[in-house]
Amino acid sequence: MKLGVSSYAFGWAVGVAGHPPRTPFTEIDLLAFARSHGLRLIQLGDHLPLHLFDEPRLARLRAAARQEGSEVEIETGARGLTEEHLKRYIELSRQLDARLLRFVIDGPGYEPGIDEVVDLICAALPALEKANLTLGIENHDRFPARTLRAMIERIGSDRVGICLDTANSLGAGEGLEFVVDQLGPHTVNLHLKDFVIARVPHGMGFTVEGRPAGRGMLDVPSLQKTLARYGRCRTAVLETWTPPEAKLADTLNKEWRWSEESINYLQPLFSTP
Repeated sequence: MKLGVSSYAFGWAVGVAGHPPRTPFTEIDLLAFARSHGLRLIQLGDHLPLHLFDEPRLARLRAAARQEGSEVEIETGARGLTEEHLKRYIELSRQLDARLLRFVIDGPGYEPGIDEVVDLICAALPALEKANLTLGIENHDRFPARTLRAMIERIGSDRVGICLDTANSLGAGEGLEFVVDQLGPHTVNLHLKDFVIARVPHGMGFTVEGRPAGRGMLDVPSLQKTLARYGRCRTAVLETWTPPEAKLADTLNKEWRWSEESINYLQPLFSTP
């Protein structure tokens, strides 16, 4: 499994609604972070929407990633799995030599049904094959793991699998062990997002918060061994849920420190070129 970093390791720096940084973190910044930490893989999330990039910006990204002697592989990401959006991102992925396209099915005001999703992806299989591209459907809050597994098995193609996020399915009331049991055989990409679940002081409920990799509840070595048995997961990328500080500048500094600490923990566990 090749280790990389997602733009969602820098969610606050890219920009969270209502908290935009003065100088947003860009795809070029992500490339620089990856290279400076010995990584040769980045994944661009939907908060850096490639379909809104103009051609000069796309050209700069292509050129920067292909820098001779330190090439960095790009994985693409999008949200809102419509026919046109999927078609557009397959083309963008081809332009960037991406081998993985990660998609969150739902979008603002858009929650397609199971049959619609299956039919839409099946229709796109020839385009995925032509682009030599794998589509990773991310486990998100609405669909439980069994439903996602059934979708992938109905599609029945090696070009389609699961982008397994280690925390998202908590929003569907499902623990990671169950989620990995259901989705592990179909996982093609892993989102390494560490977290803790703690009871609130008054005892009436729990909170879920992110942590740097290695300082939460996520057992990365065990997860690696499980996914290795299935042989489909080629890449793993760091993401973080960084709880904010009172000042945005302090939040950004914390997010950067957490990303560095996480990579330092993860690198000995992964083989990186």
